[in-house]
Amino acid sequence: MLYRFIKRLFDVICGLIGLVVLIPVTLIVKIAYMCTGDFHRIFYTQERVGYKGKHFKILKFRSMAWDAEEQLEELLKKKKYREQWEAYQKLDHDPRITRVGKIIRRGSIDEFPQFLNVLIGQMSLVGPRPLVPGELEEHKGDAKIYESVKPGITGYWAVRGRSNNDYEDRLKMEYYYAKNRKLSLDLKIIIWTFKAVIKKDGAK
Repeated sequence: MLYRFIKRLFDVICGLIGLVVLIPVTLIVKIAYMCTGDFHRIFYTQERVGYKGKHFKILKFRSMAWDAEEQLEELLKKKKYREQWEAYQKLDHDPRITRVGKIIRRGSIDEFPQFLNVLIGQMSLVGPRPLVPGELEEHKGDAKIYESVKPGITGYWAVRGRSNNDYEDRLKMEYYYAKNRKLSLDLKIIIWTFKAVIKKDGAK
């Protein structure tokens, strides 16, 4: 299929460019963390579900405290945090986010390491948000549609409101992309992504 060939070629080119940029960015992020007294590793990996349900390790810059998972367990014991997490899989003004994390999130710099996932074929530049195992089932999502395409660094939902939408609307947007994917839509999403990053639209 011509679309798949062009999309993969574009992913490889972007992946290579992204890795070149990643080298100096990694150094800057590491120094920034050290200046705040945080000497823990700056990369964060987590198991995600990809194309056709295959699991892989996503790579990101750590934007939260090094013990964020343990902190989340404690936060979810509180009703206000638990309700937010169940509805959005995110927390408003998440107390686990570090000072450096807030900065790199504003410009989506924390996503840069995912260019490695793109280069090796686990992800694409454009696609649905990669989900953690069990997340789709918990929200009664349609795995057949969602997993019919590779997850992306950016995607239709990511540029159409992101955290401003509830989870049901989020899934509808991801399904829309999976069913209507084409080069013109991918290009629109990339353009919208630049606009969203500049405006900080929906970022939390």
